[in-house]
Amino acid sequence: MSSRIPGFYRLTPEARLAAVASHVGLTAAELLAYTDAGLSLTRADAMIENVIGLLALPCGVAVNLVMNGRDRLVPMAVEEPSVVAAVSNMARIARPSGGITAEADTSEMIGQVQIIGPSPGAAERLRAALPRLTERCRGVHVQLEELGGGVRGMEVRELRYDEPGEAPEDMVVLHFWLDCVDAMGANMVNTLAERLAPEVANICGGTVGLRILSNLAERRLARATVRLRPEDLDPEDGAVMAEGIAAAYRFAYADPYRAATHNKGIMNGIDAVAIATGNDWRAIEAGAHAWAARSGTYKPLSSWKIDREGTLVGVLTLPLQVGTVGGATRVHPTVQANLKVAEVTGARDLACLMAAVGLVQNLGALRALATEGIQEGHMRMHARTVALGAGAEPAEVAAVVLALVATHEFTAERAQAELARLRAG
Repeated sequence: MSSRIPGFYRLTPEARLAAVASHVGLTAAELLAYTDAGLSLTRADAMIENVIGLLALPCGVAVNLVMNGRDRLVPMAVEEPSVVAAVSNMARIARPSGGITAEADTSEMIGQVQIIGPSPGAAERLRAALPRLTERCRGVHVQLEELGGGVRGMEVRELRYDEPGEAPEDMVVLHFWLDCVDAMGANMVNTLAERLAPEVANICGGTVGLRILSNLAERRLARATVRLRPEDLDPEDGAVMAEGIAAAYRFAYADPYRAATHNKGIMNGIDAVAIATGNDWRAIEAGAHAWAARSGTYKPLSSWKIDREGTLVGVLTLPLQVGTVGGATRVHPTVQANLKVAEVTGARDLACLMAAVGLVQNLGALRALATEGIQEGHMRMHARTVALGAGAEPAEVAAVVLALVATHEFTAERAQAELARLRAG
């Protein structure tokens, strides 16, 4: 079924949910996950410590997305206005040219075992022992190996701490790569690191330091690409708009201050999907920004360039350590329903979907910057929040928003004045 649902944003929340339920075949129990708070206090108390209640976030659905030739609905949990709308609008613009193409690496996570103050020749001895250590990993995660995962390799790194004014410190670090299949894999990697640590220390001498995964998941990259003809962007000024978007990218490439905001726009979309699907958005953020700085200078995660035919080509590459099994996916009813809405087939498919969303989110921000500026469009979306903050009841919000948009003044004071005028009239 098509993800193109004209007028979806004009429907009531109940009608939107009904449309999505019809699209993917949600059961009555899954519908309750959206209308009955989803997570019970009892389940929440089992998830984290010292629970006192629940904090709800709006959960929306971005429409219009075509990824790898297939229509997809995208659940997004986020508090910021314009994020879901931007994805839906830019996905619609990308449809005539075939939408987004995306791919993801296998789900290999990096684990680290650190040895502090190793004895002479430790690195060479550890390299010689890698085949034995690799074999030592067999059977630690039996079910993972049955699903096709497991250890994919190891390497030895020699590091030195040499901060000015401090005593230097040598260390040897064992890196191993674990294919976690459809899991994010943090617990599996950490378990394996703990299992390997005593033998690594025996080989190297010195003191065992940290035994933990790395969130710089450079072997778990996802890539998304979109190609837009000028007329797709705008029938009249598409070429000018495309050059404005490309120029904005060049600014981000040249300046880390701009790159940070450029990448924040990308993560607006990716984080919202991560939260909606129960994934660790903090780990994703850490890996993405570390990847952006891998050259020694912080760079944009995406590029936007115009090819010889005048086509605007956007490419996004970043590490995405996500899972569709374990963690919150096992216990949170709304997360489970969202995975069904997105029709996710596994971790790599989810990584592709997140990358596609990040790319079109970035396109939306750059397109706005290249035309009207970001603030005008963002404040129009933000007007609903301003109206509610001023005390408007749900039935009054639309009228107050229209007044704010007409005056181009999106302050609490203006909203209160318009609300008072509405009630007086």
